[in-house]
Formats: sequence, structure tokens, C-alpha cells
Amino acid sequence: MTTRSITDRLGGLAFGGDYNPEQWDEPVWKEDDELMRRARVNLATLGVFSWALLEPEEARYDFAWLDAHIDRLHANGVAVDLATPTASPPPWFTLAHPDALVVRPDGTRLVHGSRDTYCLAAPAYRSAARRIASALAERYGDHPALAMWHVHNEYGTLCWCDHTAAAFRVWLRARHGSLDALNEAWGTAFWSQRYTSWEQVLPPRATQWHKNPGQALDFHRFWSDEIIAAYREQRDAIRAHSDRPVTTNLMLPAYQNIDLWAFARELDVVTCDQYPSAPGLAAAADVAFHADRARSLGGGRPWLLMEQGTNTVYDGDRVLAKDPGDILRHTLGHIARGSEGAIFFQWRQSRAGAETWHSAMVPHAGPDSRIFREVTQTGEVVARLGELAGSTVSASVAVLHDPDAWWALGVDGLPSPELDYHTALARAHRPLWDAGVTVDFAHPEHEVSRYPLVVAPALFLLSDRAAENLRRYVADGGTLLVQHASGYADGRLHARLGGYPAAPLREALGIRVEEYRPLRQDERITLSDGSHGAVWSESLRTEGAETLATYTHGMLTGSPAFTRHHYGTGQGWYLSTRLDDTDYAALVGRLLKEAGVEPDVPGLPAGVEAVTRHAPDGRRWQVLLNHTPEAVPLPDPAHDLLTDALAHELPPGGCAVLRGH
Repeated sequence: MTTRSITDRLGGLAFGGDYNPEQWDEPVWKEDDELMRRARVNLATLGVFSWALLEPEEARYDFAWLDAHIDRLHANGVAVDLATPTASPPPWFTLAHPDALVVRPDGTRLVHGSRDTYCLAAPAYRSAARRIASALAERYGDHPALAMWHVHNEYGTLCWCDHTAAAFRVWLRARHGSLDALNEAWGTAFWSQRYTSWEQVLPPRATQWHKNPGQALDFHRFWSDEIIAAYREQRDAIRAHSDRPVTTNLMLPAYQNIDLWAFARELDVVTCDQYPSAPGLAAAADVAFHADRARSLGGGRPWLLMEQGTNTVYDGDRVLAKDPGDILRHTLGHIARGSEGAIFFQWRQSRAGAETWHSAMVPHAGPDSRIFREVTQTGEVVARLGELAGSTVSASVAVLHDPDAWWALGVDGLPSPELDYHTALARAHRPLWDAGVTVDFAHPEHEVSRYPLVVAPALFLLSDRAAENLRRYVADGGTLLVQHASGYADGRLHARLGGYPAAPLREALGIRVEEYRPLRQDERITLSDGSHGAVWSESLRTEGAETLATYTHGMLTGSPAFTRHHYGTGQGWYLSTRLDDTDYAALVGRLLKEAGVEPDVPGLPAGVEAVTRHAPDGRRWQVLLNHTPEAVPLPDPAHDLLTDALAHELPPGGCAVLRGH
């Protein structure tokens, strides 16, 4: 099943929001019907946090209220994305099963009073989750309003309780086979940690000092598998009664402790939530970063934006309002990069509860407001784009993303706290976005030969298979940029001996790192080409590579900092420090030129985003977003689906979707 089965049922791209009618009364429901028609809403997510109403006591269900709302939405032309409510167990469940509440690493057991108050490894919770998923599917599995199933919500709660410990030991037995193999993998010969029985093995709870890094890495892997297994149980319970697509909403970039590549393979449709982590132009870049990752998780297939904040932009611990026009620009930013529509959290802003101040499509001020007017405008635009359904996006550059590398950079005892994984990914993506180049993300073990340029920003852990894959990529003609602190550890998080990175990758790069030398906090260094670095430096020797820049700092003065190696028919580039943003953007521009990569739509000025969607029959559409305050003439006028007229320019902050250009 694909998104096409959803868009066919909807008659176009999806547009709507999480709908919680249980918060309101009948007069509001009647207004909702009228406002949804006005905003061109065709899909509503129901039931995400409704467990206490659906199952007021164990095994006794009350579906009458949900029947009425599903029928009402259907009568008004709105399809339903029906959720299982298992992200928020009701009070009766936690009272009956206190052992299913989350335990922190320090042993503190949390209490009911928020969402996500469950341990996924607790048998009682898993049984209750399967039970309600099955009951919902049996009742609504073939309802004509049902477009898709939405399992749980933003999986990712971790726990360190005794249920977790028991499940962790089962997982470890399956992975390692024996205690001897586990002891070798975790390096327990150090610090007298050798285990002689499985009962001695615990989750990495709070301890005196550094936790065992192999134990911590395996714990992340275990929880990823446990989360996916919990999802599969609900999915399979639903499939026994329903043929509609089943998914769950992934939460990017780093909220969830999940191997997203593995999880995406279990979903009928990849769906994701996204909330920009900075205001202004950075928010648009964050939208593109998120959307490119979401599309890549599904192997390039169309996906669906399941949540976005209507008027929400985060800036550290502050929640800011979006600028006028951002609701449309952000929505089209996702659609440009493969989403089959846009869903918001939520439809109507809550008047009470924990998310009272979370923005919504209908704000506290009501429909006579800027926000709802922009929502309505956005709904009208999305309704005009039905012909894009099923089309895909092609990229010419890949950025490598590996959850093991992420988890490895989170263990105790690393030389620097500034090796943040997702910051490195975003820094690699941003100059490519600025250059107008569409990006895929790929696992380092994936086949990447179709990309002229591959960027590896933070592969601290690199498996033997991945190292050989990247060596072969360069040998066969690819251009590869590897950045500092990469390939230091193997798949077990054991240090690579004989120099970094892994031997096959050293061969492709023509270098050998002998010593890592983290920089002091706020220290900046200058390279011989005038560029500036921070955070990290390395003592390396060239073994066939050409030195492009040297250090001019301390004991490393005159030694290589930035290199290029012609290997096979390709090139391996190595950067041993973290360049400032401007210098890094210049490097990326140089690499794009070397690899022969052009912008997706040449001839546009900086600040104008452009992505092309392609249909199997050869049709294509260019989605253009003007993030500048100036009008921008188009290189070639074309028919704009948004205005149904020939477009010659983009107005300030304006958008266009050009057909057949």
C-alpha cells in the first residue's frame, strides 16, 4: 500500500489536522463542519489521546461518541485517519498496573499525570495496547470514512525498569548468543565488569561515573527493536480486520530513540511530524531538512506530513509565532519534497489542558483571525495540487545518516561534548539547500552510486561493511567528503587500531589520522587557505592524498588539515576540523562544481527555493518558494497551478507551482 491509495480516496492531496471533538460541545461541532468546508479540510486525525473515553474501564468500550463523529465527518466529506490511543494510557490502567509506569535511570518511578506514562516492555501495557487496537479495527476497519490507520503517537518513551531489564536480557541473548560474546563486545575486561550470569546484566542505569559504552549502545539498539515490535503488534492486530494503510508518526530529527531506516520498512506510508527549531529563514531550511529525511526513509516514495505547528516556531525554550505567509510556505516546502499533503496539530486550539497554548488551525481568537485566513488560503492552494499525487523527487547529493553513529556519539567518555550528531547533519544539509540542490539521506551501507556527491558529516562509528561500501563508491567514480572524527570506532564501538578512519576508508581518502586533538571551548583556528575551524583538530599524515590546506596552530603547524585523494575514478576528500559556516559553504560549493552538480532549477537568486516533482508518465512540476522580500523574475514563464495563469515572477514571499516546465 502507498500514499496513492490515500490520495485516491481523498480525491487529491491531504489537508487537515488532529481533531479532538471530545473537548467541545455540539454548537462547536456544527461550527467545525462549516469551517472545515471553508478551509478545504479533507482528512482529520481522530482518537490520538482518547483512550480514557474509548475504554473507560478495562475491556469495556464506549464507541458511540466516536461513531457519531466519524459519521458526521464522513457526511461532510472529511475522511478519517483513525489513531490507536496508546500513547496516553488512562488513569485506571496505571492504577491497576503500577509496574507499567516509566522508571528513570536513577530508579525513580514516574506517576500518572502526563502523556507517555507507560513502559513499552511491560506485558500488561502491550496486552492492553493490542486489545484496544484490535477492538477499534474490528469496529471501523471497513468504515467508508476511514482513509488510514495511525498507530500510537510519536513512539519513543524509554524505561529502565525490571520489565525492561528482563526484555533487554532476552534481546542480548539473541544478539550475542553467549555471555563470552557479550563480554567481548562490551569490553568488560576493563573495570572488572565481566559478567558470569545473565541475571547480572542490567540496563545502563544511573551509576557512579561513566557507563559502559557498549552496554549503552546496545541499550539504544534494544529499545529501537522493542518500539518497532510494539508497533508491529498493533499493526498486525489492525490488519486482521482492515485493508487500509497503517502507519505511525515519526518525530524528526532526534526525539525518538529509533532506527528510522528499520522502522520505515514496517510502515505502509512514511508519516512524520515537524516543528521548526528556529525562526525565519532557518525555519524554511529546517522544513527542507526534515522533508528530505522523511522522503529518504521511504526510499524516495511519496510520504505524508502528519503534524506541523500551525503558527509555531521554536527558538530554544521559547515558542514564537510564524511570520505572515509561513503557513503556506512551510506547507509547500514539505509538498515540494514529496509529501502528499499537510496535516496540522491541531484543528481547534484547546481551551484547557497541557497543550492549551499550542497553536492550531482555528485559534483561540476564532475564524476571524490572520491564522485562520492563512489556513484557509493554504487549504485552497493544496486543493489545486491534486495532480501532483504520486509524483516523486530526485536528488543528486546524499548525506549519510546512521542511527548507530548517532547513539555512539551519545555515550560517556568521548573527548569532546561538542560532537553533536544532528547538528552535524543539519550543518551538512544547510549549504546544499542554500545552493538550490535537493538532498537525499542514505545509510552508509546503502547503494549510493547514483549520487555524484556523498557527504559523511559524523560517522564516528562506521561498520566494516559501510567502510568498504564507501571505498567502492569512490573507486567507481564518486566524490566523497568525510569530516572529522569519522570511522574512529567499529560496529561494536571498539576503537579502530592502526589509525583512523577504518582501513578501507583510509585507502579511499589517502590519509591516516594518528591523533585527535579537540579544541578548547570557543577556540578558533585558522588554516593556510584562510578558512577557520573550531571544536576539533587532528594530526594526520597523507598516504597518497594531496594537501589542500594545512594547520597554522600549535604543534600541528604545517601539517595537513584538508586533503583530496584521486582514487580509482573518484575523489575522496577529508576535512579534519569543523569549518565556520561561511567557509563550509564555500567548500560545499567547490565540491558541487567538482562533482558536476547543478541547482535543481538554475538561474534563481539566493533565497529562492526550488524543487522538481516528477510523475512516472514524464510530467513534472517545479515548486518555487520565495523567502526574500523582493519580487523575483522567473527565468522561463510557465503555467502556475496556484493562480491558474502564466507566471512571470514570484512576488515577495510568494510561491508558485509551475506545470510541465
